[in-house]
Amino acid sequence: MASDGATWRNWGGNVEAHPAVVTDVATAEGVVGAVRTAAERGLGLRVAGTGHSFTPLVATDGVLLRIDGLRGVLGVDRERMRVRVAAGTPLHQLNPALQALGLALPNLGDIDRQTISGAVATGTHGTGVRLQGIAAAVCGLTLVLADGSVLRCSAEESPDVFEAARVGLGALGVVVEVELQCVPAFRLHARESGESFSAVLAGLHELADAHDHVDMHWFPHTDRVLLKRNDRVGPGEGPGPLPAWRRTLDDDLLANRLYEGVNRVLTRVPAATKRVNRLSANVLGAREFADDSWKVFCSSREVRFVESEYAVPRASVVPVLEELRAWFDRTGEPVPFPVEVRFIGADDVWLSTAYERDNAYVAVHQYHRMDPRRLFAAFEAIVAEHDGRPHWGKVHTLGAERLRALYPRFDDYRAVRDRLDPGRLFTNAHVGHLLGD
Repeated sequence: MASDGATWRNWGGNVEAHPAVVTDVATAEGVVGAVRTAAERGLGLRVAGTGHSFTPLVATDGVLLRIDGLRGVLGVDRERMRVRVAAGTPLHQLNPALQALGLALPNLGDIDRQTISGAVATGTHGTGVRLQGIAAAVCGLTLVLADGSVLRCSAEESPDVFEAARVGLGALGVVVEVELQCVPAFRLHARESGESFSAVLAGLHELADAHDHVDMHWFPHTDRVLLKRNDRVGPGEGPGPLPAWRRTLDDDLLANRLYEGVNRVLTRVPAATKRVNRLSANVLGAREFADDSWKVFCSSREVRFVESEYAVPRASVVPVLEELRAWFDRTGEPVPFPVEVRFIGADDVWLSTAYERDNAYVAVHQYHRMDPRRLFAAFEAIVAEHDGRPHWGKVHTLGAERLRALYPRFDDYRAVRDRLDPGRLFTNAHVGHLLGD
């Protein structure tokens, strides 16, 4: 179904677009029709997921294609533990569907609102030094190309397209189906506690090696972090799930409703940020529980923010954090959101931030009503000295020249794009900046 364009905004509110046409589809055939119509009218086409990217990847003045109707598990290969999933399926629906099949994704990020195709296209990663991001679990993709044809790709079929499309930025075609390599459903034993930032930094690499998943949240202007350590346990092992009242208190009332109110106040009184951060860091409650993996990985994020995240070589993470701490101390910049630190092992996905490199990820956030520009500029200058690779869905300024130096297969990706979309149907100004159009 097509309609005249309307204003589109992303979740963080920092990107706005005015597409000429908004088209909703519920089938692969509908995607084919939308692509052919856009090409006939000479309009560019971008696919809208749930808007959780902070970059203008989706923004278009042409056709905005909504694939919300493409949902669900389409097929299961139980012997190989593989599932075929419609591209518009959000992770918060996919995860329980996999659980019902006795399966799970080996790793997830900490938000589950994204569609599976959007999470793959932008390189959503999660944490764990012996694991990889979601794109590494992709074993097949089906795309509608610029000429309206449908292409299935995998390591055996059109392998160069497959390597390019696993983190494809939506610039090769419209993904309509994703095949995922799953693992047996598993449980995680979660330990969360407030710790000294300085002490954690001193043993950060040993900590990352000692646990399956480590996620650290450091409150600027303090020496306190919320440290999360998650480890796999067998059936019946570890403590039970969080009681419903505790989950509601921690994740709804404190982490969302109260935190929203605090950030609104700091928008008007930014000078109070240091005191509030110290208070927030000191009231962190320790938690220990075990639950299904996806229930531990993913948490509710209702307080809106904008974010910049870079992957740096694992050996660089402590220097980066020390430089960032020095900048906060020097400037007193009011940033109420914590800095997040995670880890991922190397993979072989061409445009993955972890391509052939063990990474640490450092992410800085700012409340959506506060100006993030000074924070993001300072952060980007710091990580630039450590060969930082930007998360494709989070704020950064890098273009093709610098990205080519950071990604050994960058020109191989561009060659695939030149072949599949020579007329640049699937582009916009931001994609052109990234890829050197």
